[in-house]
Amino acid sequence: MKTDLDDIPEPDRVPGAPHPRMTTRLYGQDAAIRDFVEAERGGRLHHAWLLTGPRGVGKATLAWSIARWLLSGAASSDLSVAPDDPVARRIAALSDPRLQLIRRPWDDKNGRLRAEITVDEIRRLLSFFHMSAAEGGRRIAIIDAADEMNTQAANALLKVLEEPPRDGLILMIAHQPARLLPTIRSRCRTLRLNALSPELMTQALAGLGVEEDAEALAALSEGSVGEALRLTGQGGLQHYQQIIDLFKTLPRMDRLAANKLAEAAAKRANADGDPFDLITTLLDRFLTRTARAGLMGAPLPQAARGEGELLSRLSPHDLAARDWAEAQARLSARARSGKAVNLDPAALVMDMLTELAHLPPAQSALPAKG
Repeated sequence: MKTDLDDIPEPDRVPGAPHPRMTTRLYGQDAAIRDFVEAERGGRLHHAWLLTGPRGVGKATLAWSIARWLLSGAASSDLSVAPDDPVARRIAALSDPRLQLIRRPWDDKNGRLRAEITVDEIRRLLSFFHMSAAEGGRRIAIIDAADEMNTQAANALLKVLEEPPRDGLILMIAHQPARLLPTIRSRCRTLRLNALSPELMTQALAGLGVEEDAEALAALSEGSVGEALRLTGQGGLQHYQQIIDLFKTLPRMDRLAANKLAEAAAKRANADGDPFDLITTLLDRFLTRTARAGLMGAPLPQAARGEGELLSRLSPHDLAARDWAEAQARLSARARSGKAVNLDPAALVMDMLTELAHLPPAQSALPAKG
């Protein structure tokens, strides 16, 4: 049975990146920080907050920053807390008794993380608020991510929100808030976080010690620091360059290069992530950027060498953009359903590439130069 924190994968941490509770600098979300601080100082601190926005833009980092700030009693207006503050140290070690983290649990029987947050986890939350009430003072719960709760868990949480605990605060991170019960959303105040600009992405990646091409990472991650870190840890830029180079061979796709990409998707998942998820995500980004090029022109900055010229060739007008957009929706759904039924990753990716090679815009593409 896994009991050591170091032995259990953390479902709320991007592979290759520090856990959000260890991150003390939040980039590009000054408006959300200001809204929360003003609510607290104005005596309008709601009992439940829903932190929404694209995955990886800092929602969890904000939640942990709020918890540190409130529990430490820091006087800062930007949620900053001294790193040697005793509360900051306890939170980093997940040992502060006034803070409860709810996330997908480890399944000892199957030896993996559960796919959902279960009702047992929410019952732990109920016990946390009940047991700590006698001690007095503020108690904070972080749910990461709330949209991963199953139906029973969501209904149990709703009961907590309907009768909020005194001095209790619930911070819910939601990547897809539409998946939450409307009755849960209506009982929360929402803080919306936005994707970072290329300039802020460059600053954030530099602050995290990322040495890869910051402009390319910013373009490919769509303003998400978390996604940029995932791409860095899994060689995402190199794999995206493979995709660009592969589609340069249209209208007769290089079969050997396609097989190499498909085989990369079939490698076993490890601590850095799932190669199949990475490759299918990159294909999805490629199709999205190709469709967008037909409407707005080649993207800047480019995410790979020769990307701009290729996308202009594959998607020169709005009719081609429509075909690429339809392909993106169709193949994205196929990747999700294929993974759900454990189809062979290499065969699935190869099937997707073959279909793309026979799209009308691909077939009408001029041969690659040189």
